[in-house]
Amino acid sequence: MNLDKLLNANDNSNPLMWLVWIVPIFVFMLYGQKIQLQVTSSEINKSLEKLKTYRDETRKQLSDYIKTTIKPTWDIQSRLDRYFEYFTIMPVDMDPSGIVSKIRHMMRSREDFTRAQVQSFAPDMDHMEASKILNILEVVTTIQLLYKSVRHLFLTAKKQNNFPLILPLQMMIPFIMEEAEALKASVTAFQQGQPIGDGIGPMIVGRMMLDTSKVQVAEETVWSEKEFEGRKLLLLKAEGPSGTVGRPGEAVEKIISERKPDVIIMVDAALKLEGEDTGSIAQGFGAAIGGIGTEKFQIEEVATKHSIPIYAIVVKQSIKEAITLMKKEIAEASEKVTAQIYEMIKESTKAGQSALVIGVGNTLGVSQ
Repeated sequence: MNLDKLLNANDNSNPLMWLVWIVPIFVFMLYGQKIQLQVTSSEINKSLEKLKTYRDETRKQLSDYIKTTIKPTWDIQSRLDRYFEYFTIMPVDMDPSGIVSKIRHMMRSREDFTRAQVQSFAPDMDHMEASKILNILEVVTTIQLLYKSVRHLFLTAKKQNNFPLILPLQMMIPFIMEEAEALKASVTAFQQGQPIGDGIGPMIVGRMMLDTSKVQVAEETVWSEKEFEGRKLLLLKAEGPSGTVGRPGEAVEKIISERKPDVIIMVDAALKLEGEDTGSIAQGFGAAIGGIGTEKFQIEEVATKHSIPIYAIVVKQSIKEAITLMKKEIAEASEKVTAQIYEMIKESTKAGQSALVIGVGNTLGVSQ
């Protein structure tokens, strides 16, 4: 039999060609979504297994670090397991008036409680070690939350055979995994107490504060004064070298109530867009500070009340670079940023006026 004739596409009556083309169409019409669901589920399941591995490894790293550092005589794992499940219920927002102060109260209460619990591991533990454990505990808790959230959406979609439900998860999983990988990699830097990318703001202002007298103005937050070409510089950062971001909002309110600077300049790390270079610098306007928004609100509120302009300088980096050991490109940007700060001060103030310069970020490994 001639195979070419058998598969002749011009022969419309050929039953073999009918099967080759028509049957797959019907199969995909009837079972297309289920096939797609199975393929997508397989990909997401691999990512879910990675998340579980990251969670387990970081939990073990934290447990081993505590056992090595403070050598507890009691069961550390059962106590940590309880902390990993902590949650915060946001206040009711039906009436938005006063919602920021309520959120700030909730978050401060959580921070104070967690700090006290960690300190209770060993009452004689120094502040630096306590801050390391707090940072690693936050990493483990975040990875745990990512894992549980992804698992919930994944299992719900599979349970209901619901392909549209799994599509948003498929689109978000690369970003979730990028964040999880960055968090896992950050544990080493926190254990060693070395500066991370997010600490570029405190590093720059901390260098400007050298040889000045520092005063604590808020919880884990210090400031100092210096002269620059007839101008008064008010320098503010979290108190290093422990791993903390301080309370810049509260500190700014106190400083402005006493000194009322003519301008505010904020220095911080910023997430770069794809294609941008690590360590590239950008200037702008507004409060350059991350977090849930309470500190930013405080700074904007008091600056608006006193009609003080806010300028910003940011150093671009990826999410992984922001929470892992500071890269050379980021550290080298400090000289350029410092020069730009002094230039901005000269352009926006006159002799006899003052400028408040704030280094925003986690000051782990960065003194002042």
